[in-house]
Amino acid sequence: MDTGAGSSGTTERAQGAGGAVGAAEAGADGLVPPPAPAAEPPVVWVDGSLSADGGAVVDALDHGMTTGDGVFETCRVSDGVAFALTRHLVRLARSADGLGLPRPDEDRVREAVAAVLAARPLARGRLRITWTSGPGPLGSERHGGSTLVVAASAAPPPAVSPSVVVVPWTRNERAATAGLKTTSYAENVVALRHALAAGAGEALLANTRGELCEGTGSNVVVQLRDGRGRPEQELVTPPLSSGCLAGVTRALLLEWAAQEGLPVVERALPLEALEGAAAVLLTSSLRDVQVQTALDGRPLETEGLPARAAELFARRAAEDLDPR
Repeated sequence: MDTGAGSSGTTERAQGAGGAVGAAEAGADGLVPPPAPAAEPPVVWVDGSLSADGGAVVDALDHGMTTGDGVFETCRVSDGVAFALTRHLVRLARSADGLGLPRPDEDRVREAVAAVLAARPLARGRLRITWTSGPGPLGSERHGGSTLVVAASAAPPPAVSPSVVVVPWTRNERAATAGLKTTSYAENVVALRHALAAGAGEALLANTRGELCEGTGSNVVVQLRDGRGRPEQELVTPPLSSGCLAGVTRALLLEWAAQEGLPVVERALPLEALEGAAAVLLTSSLRDVQVQTALDGRPLETEGLPARAAELFARRAAEDLDPR
């Protein structure tokens, strides 16, 4: 999810016809803007081999690629440090258990993370740890191996005016992989593409019971309205029984809010509750706690309790980069 946009097409057109520049291609000052700098390739570590140019190799028959038989974690990197790494490694092991994979060796994962972050210090970045069942046959059975991949790249800053839309697809809260962070991510790609086409940055899904569940890569927190149309003085997030992922950021928000007396509770909500919601927040490793400005094109509240939740998380996260 991190790519850079070049401008080679514009440059080639500008250099054509003897170097003449058309008005439509020139900037306001009559000059063609310089090409945007190319994004640096990610640093990738694969089973002990480190590549700083994105040229690392994974077996073409790795089950993580052929069947999506793997699990992963994504951490925010700030000033060269992966936030909440310990909690992410605990969840990685839990997801591996859920797929019947052996747990990765935590010390080896930490060594790989350290090597990747040392190879390219990032002011703001994304670190991904992927653990698969290794090379396998062209079918669903396994050969019993494993593959560990750790990669890091720069991450863009959060959107200034983030918005979200509801999509027509559902999460199956009774699926074998419910609540696991697996590499079988195609349905999230489709839902997010739908949201981006609608001008939003994230998609929200219901579960098969018609309850609000989660986003494609985030947990959701909602502020409802009371009978008089005023924002209620609590924030609500769907319980894990909805089928949502047990997000690290979600868990920290619940814990820190309880410690500081901020009312954030877990409760099942029908998807229709979003229609009159006062505010929507998304929680994820790269978003932290992000207050949304619009839902399906409808403006949302951003001040008050939602802003307090975002401030609380930012403050506590800055105080402890690896909260246990």
